[in-house]
Amino acid sequence: MKIVIPGGRGQLGAVLSSALRSRGHDVVVLSRKASPGTPTRVVEWDGRTIGAWAREVDGADAVINLAGRSVSCRYTRAHLREMIDSRILSTRAVGQAIERALAPPRVWLQMSTATIYAHRFDGANDEATGLIGGGEKGAPDYWRFSIDIATGWERTQAEARTPDTRRVALRTAMVMSPARGGTFDLLLRLTRPGLGGSVSGGRQFMSWIHDADFVRATLLLLEDDGIEGPVNLAAPVPLPQREFMSHLRSAWKTPVGLPATRWMAELGALVMRTDTELILKSRRVVPGRLLGWGFPFLFPEWSGAAHDLVTRWRRERDRGESGAAA
Repeated sequence: MKIVIPGGRGQLGAVLSSALRSRGHDVVVLSRKASPGTPTRVVEWDGRTIGAWAREVDGADAVINLAGRSVSCRYTRAHLREMIDSRILSTRAVGQAIERALAPPRVWLQMSTATIYAHRFDGANDEATGLIGGGEKGAPDYWRFSIDIATGWERTQAEARTPDTRRVALRTAMVMSPARGGTFDLLLRLTRPGLGGSVSGGRQFMSWIHDADFVRATLLLLEDDGIEGPVNLAAPVPLPQREFMSHLRSAWKTPVGLPATRWMAELGALVMRTDTELILKSRRVVPGRLLGWGFPFLFPEWSGAAHDLVTRWRRERDRGESGAAA
């Protein structure tokens, strides 16, 4: 298959591109900046308007749109505007390219987020019965902006006039990969010196998915023509943050994880130039549709996933150090 991946130069794009190429697929990444010499062909686009890049979509078998500014930043007015514009405008442009294509792709997988669901402790959110967030008790008012981004993202895909193209919204939890700069790498940076304890009591649920299962689920969604609409890409066992970090400490063999109060978390987020919503919101998301289809998770529980990721993280760093020494 020819698969076009707008926004494919980030961590998820690298994971997917490598996996798809290894299976013999022709992968084209759309990026704001060309990258000569990379294993994946890169075509420039602005992420906002139709251009010459649209020719790559015409005749392609699939589009996987991952475009969007990172949410790991301070939630300033300017950053929030960039977050929503980079998602809505890029999704609209992809939709327009598919609308105008003489041979439109048969499937369009559109990145979304598990953050679309409500901050809650009383039950899990699946696609059928999950509560969409916004204004729930105990959540700061400004968290609603993340919900607005997520719902706007999905609405833009739904409004595209693409009757010949199957559409799937990927409500993705935190994808855990050993790659440098990713979520797992950040959590490990806290765990290694003994700072990876509970935050603000640690009751808030963390939803996640191992990168191998993310790839396998994406392949299923590309290939199964009967699947449309929102799909939760999350492991089936979300767990409270204090337990999540306990398993990570065990995998790293760190005996201590100092807890942090809410104000300490706010200070740490300020220093790390990110926002506490990423660690304080309770994301209790389960993959109802994947489980209903009998999808076999390789890593359904965090304890096994954490040990695998730690092993791979060590191996990649060892390889990098030996390469530098040579």
